Amino acid sequence: MLTLYHGWRSSASRRVRLCLAEKGLAFESRIIDLTKMEHHSPAFLKLNPNGVIPLLILEDGRSLYESGTICEWLDETYPEPPLRPVDPYNRAVMRNWIRHVDGLIGNLIVFNWAHSMAKVAQQWSDAELAEKLARVPSRERREAWLRTARRPYTDDERAEARGRLVSGLLDRMEETLGQTPWLAGDRYSLADIGAVPFVKRLDEEIAPDEMASTRRPKVAAWWASIQARPAFHVARIEPFNAQAGQG
Repeated sequence: MLTLYHGWRSSASRRVRLCLAEKGLAFESRIIDLTKMEHHSPAFLKLNPNGVIPLLILEDGRSLYESGTICEWLDETYPEPPLRPVDPYNRAVMRNWIRHVDGLIGNLIVFNWAHSMAKVAQQWSDAELAEKLARVPSRERREAWLRTARRPYTDDERAEARGRLVSGLLDRMEETLGQTPWLAGDRYSLADIGAVPFVKRLDEEIAPDEMASTRRPKVAAWWASIQARPAFHVARIEPFNAQAGQG
């Protein structure tokens, strides 16, 4: 059986769980608590030197990380139902969408880490913080932890991040969905799965007003279709604050 190391609130983990749910694939669940920095433990870093979740352990013991890579592997290995366009051009569009959304993750961290991550990190002493940062492989994530622990994002920074998410994601989606029913053509694909965790956070907390059907009717219709899919519920894409302590 496949084994998934993940967090319930982790955006990348949500993508992989959605893909697994669409495929109807069972997996052993291993929850990684990000507030305890379990993803930076020596044991985890042996499996994934990048120190991030999700991490998928295959049935033969090999490991895969990075959500986009995992989802493409799942679709190649378990091709039904297909989650990538058949047409090469649309498949390229799908990959560009995934890369584009990935590029917005820093803006989402501004909001997501202000919850349980901040409550934990702000209690660390300077020595504890230095010790924990030394185990973080990524410079960008070290900076995010430092900001969370000592220099919380300001209202102006949150407003800027919100604006980038709205213009960079929702506006672009509205334009695309005015031409095709899904982000990479006529069929639901990994491009749509990639956007789901971001749109979920925008809808529930960051910019719910921007999700209104009167403002972005195409995005609103897409989001209704996404939430109606059985896999959405199987994958437990629940409200962010309903899963506190689970990363």
